[in-house]
Amino acid sequence: MHTVEKIGGTSMSRFRELMDTILIGERTGETLYNRIFVVSAYGGITNLLLEHKKTGEPGVYARFANAENESAWREALTDVRARMADINLELFGDSVERVEADRFITQRITDVETIMSSLQQLCSHGHFQLDEHLMKVREMLAAIGEAHSAHNSVLALKKAGVNARFVDLSGWDQPNPLPFDEMIEQSFKDIDVSREMPIVTGYTHCSEGLMRTFDRGYSEMTFSKIATKTGAAEAVIHKEFHLSTADPGIVGLDNVVTIGRTNYDVADQLSNLGMEAIHPKAAKGLRQQEIELRIKNAFEPDHDGTVISTDYCSAKPQVEIIAGRPNVFAIEIFDQDMLGEARYDIELSRLLQDLKLYVVNRDSDANSITYFVAGSRKMVNRAVRLIGEKYNSAEVGLHKVAIVSAIGSDLKVPGILAKTVSALAKAGISVQALHQSMRQVEMQCIVNQDDYESAVRALHHALIEQEEHGDVICAA
Repeated sequence: MHTVEKIGGTSMSRFRELMDTILIGERTGETLYNRIFVVSAYGGITNLLLEHKKTGEPGVYARFANAENESAWREALTDVRARMADINLELFGDSVERVEADRFITQRITDVETIMSSLQQLCSHGHFQLDEHLMKVREMLAAIGEAHSAHNSVLALKKAGVNARFVDLSGWDQPNPLPFDEMIEQSFKDIDVSREMPIVTGYTHCSEGLMRTFDRGYSEMTFSKIATKTGAAEAVIHKEFHLSTADPGIVGLDNVVTIGRTNYDVADQLSNLGMEAIHPKAAKGLRQQEIELRIKNAFEPDHDGTVISTDYCSAKPQVEIIAGRPNVFAIEIFDQDMLGEARYDIELSRLLQDLKLYVVNRDSDANSITYFVAGSRKMVNRAVRLIGEKYNSAEVGLHKVAIVSAIGSDLKVPGILAKTVSALAKAGISVQALHQSMRQVEMQCIVNQDDYESAVRALHHALIEQEEHGDVICAA
């Protein structure tokens, strides 16, 4: 039985360490195999190819999409080529592997540059619209980063005597895209994982268009699909940190412990807060086939990490993790005409979706609805303006808040609400709103943005540090 394992971009940037830990380490012979690795682009490369994930600074794609002059995106692409060449030099030095790595990426970038230039010229004519082709361009650019890291990994592993195999799912030179399932099945039908180590691109080119739905979360979809289609015994995600009871940067490294076990419900709540263990739609396939997911620290290979399963429930009701999301906007709409009118919620939700604002949560009463959204301030301001224009009699308010959550596979803890509010009150924190669903896996506290870290510390101390946890917690 084999495993399917995913390595993120930040970890890939520490590739030499990966060779000494999860890729080879102390393994020899047969113990090297029965493992499929799905790799992301090196840290920062996708930001250069598309746009910076956090700051929005334009990369090659953003410059091309914004119809900047041709020299702007060409210069950005040249910068990407130079950065990739630097990575090749760092990995391989003056060797034949470096020559091959440079040849590979130069060919890919040259092909992309030619395609983009031709497309830009074509769309200068009125019969062709650039917008119709942008998603394809975005996919093509993203695929370069994934192919670069996967190809380099195979070169390094072969040099070390491992029978590694480059599995390029990016569809390069493929005449027609296949359906997602078929693309995976065709790519793995002739691979013997007991004798080969497949190194797979995190991006899969398919007729469904992964980026259209998942944007930069496509690598987790590839990872999940490979696990389900090849019948993996376990799926493993390697990160540069453990899944812990809270952010150690906030509550202190000495106060957190690694979560030993939890379930997919908890993983979904973390995803909603932007702290993805795995994308919910990627988890769906694993969940349906009852494949356990293990989250491991790539640089502590002897640690068991966190096992996420379908049916796990803590031995006793308890809080497993304190997580949260700062920089959330609360859009509050009050309208006396709202009472009994379901259309308000439907229309407002559609408007926020059209503006690509992510709704983390919402609450309502007889005549008001508040949406807690994540997104750019520009789009939030636009949403407030459009809502005001659409509903003339409504009062629309905007507040900067943060969400702090207590999450667990079973939160039916007697007195947890009282204990939570008391802990925040003792820390001098005012609760703006409080949410707890009947499913009893998460309780959300809405606090002022400035109180975010203090609230995380207060709840972690009260609900985790002062409690004795059972099998859900294991020492790091």
